[in-house]
Amino acid sequence: MKIAIISDSHDNLANIDKLINYLEKEKIKTLFHCGDVCAPAALAEIMKKFSGKVHLVFGNVDGDQFRMTQLSSNNNQLKIWGESGQLEINKKKIIFVHFPEFAKAFALSQKYDFVFYGHTHKPWQEKIGKTELINPGNLAGLYYQASFALYDFKKNELKLIILSNL
Repeated sequence: MKIAIISDSHDNLANIDKLINYLEKEKIKTLFHCGDVCAPAALAEIMKKFSGKVHLVFGNVDGDQFRMTQLSSNNNQLKIWGESGQLEINKKKIIFVHFPEFAKAFALSQKYDFVFYGHTHKPWQEKIGKTELINPGNLAGLYYQASFALYDFKKNELKLIILSNL
């Protein structure tokens, strides 16, 4: 099983389309979004085009959280967690947030195998004890190249993917 981790898509519909085309082609059915989708219309586009499950936490520029939350009502495909979300996949404990300071605190707690976060737009991976702290960069391509991360549970392998290389 593979999962995709993204953050800071900032309404960049062209990059969202490119990402989703790749995920669909690779049959990746779980997507974590670490915040800053921005507009409800961008989230609606993701939901319209992606056939898998989307887990979302809010970032600091997700303005209309009410309308975004409405998209998740009666939609089992979208789970909006609020400021942080945690779940277990293949016996790996995962927590994801938007802000790096919260991510670091969760990693230091050693309660999780993975902590995903965004906000800085900069791809980052760091091992803190048993915990992998992962920032997939930003899908929008602001300040750094547009990027996202994939984790393969079967191979226990994390990959950063630069969107322009697809």
